[in-house]
Amino acid sequence: MNKINALFRDNTGRKLQSLYFCAGAPRVDMVPDVLLTLQRRGIDMVEVGIPFSDPLADGPVIQTAGTKALKNGITLARIFDQIGSVKAQIHIPLVLMGYLNVIMHYGFEAFFSRCAVTGVSGCIIPDLPFADYLSVVKPIADKYDIRVIMMITPETSADRIRLIDRHTDGFIYMVSSAGITGVQQAFGDAKVDYFRRIDAMNLRNPRMIGFGISNRQTLESAQAYAAGTIIGSKFVSLLDETMDADKAIDKLNEALAQ
Repeated sequence: MNKINALFRDNTGRKLQSLYFCAGAPRVDMVPDVLLTLQRRGIDMVEVGIPFSDPLADGPVIQTAGTKALKNGITLARIFDQIGSVKAQIHIPLVLMGYLNVIMHYGFEAFFSRCAVTGVSGCIIPDLPFADYLSVVKPIADKYDIRVIMMITPETSADRIRLIDRHTDGFIYMVSSAGITGVQQAFGDAKVDYFRRIDAMNLRNPRMIGFGISNRQTLESAQAYAAGTIIGSKFVSLLDETMDADKAIDKLNEALAQ
């Protein structure tokens, strides 16, 4: 069974935590250490960001990390090499998050086959059109048992959400707001209403909520209406500040308790 599916199957009684970091930042060789550290510290799933020069969904923190990573010389091939170097030691699901241009340049067949070889269980491609996903990407991903995770926002129609739910497997990434990534101090009534509305749809796939989670209020608001949460910008900034995944986790836990 794909590790993403197994994670949700085996953990229905607790809230899951996924963290995102940008491969190649703050140092180009950090991917293996960060993965092993996050697993040891109890993180349930890790998203590894593939840097891109024009990251449409990312805010200043992740944009800066991506720019630094590209200057450091990171490439998709090097990311796969680094992930593959610790494949035997990693048992949690790994998800690659990157933009269509980079993956198309690498080649869909090569990308998904390399995911399978290196132990990557899924991918998120924010700018992948759904029609192209169905006709081109999904058949190749299915061939290698890789889950393609789709995003929804407060503006996504109920019909489209059900379409995504019907044709994907793994989990649905609920973006907390129709904007870019970045720290938020609180989720207001409108966002909580959105979480509640999607929860009431009784979708087939579990949901993870991301974008803006950085403290106790945003964490608990999201956890109440989803299987778990995804934290990106806050961890990326702490990793850049400390240059050490263990210290970054310590500081993140402190922030989430406040």
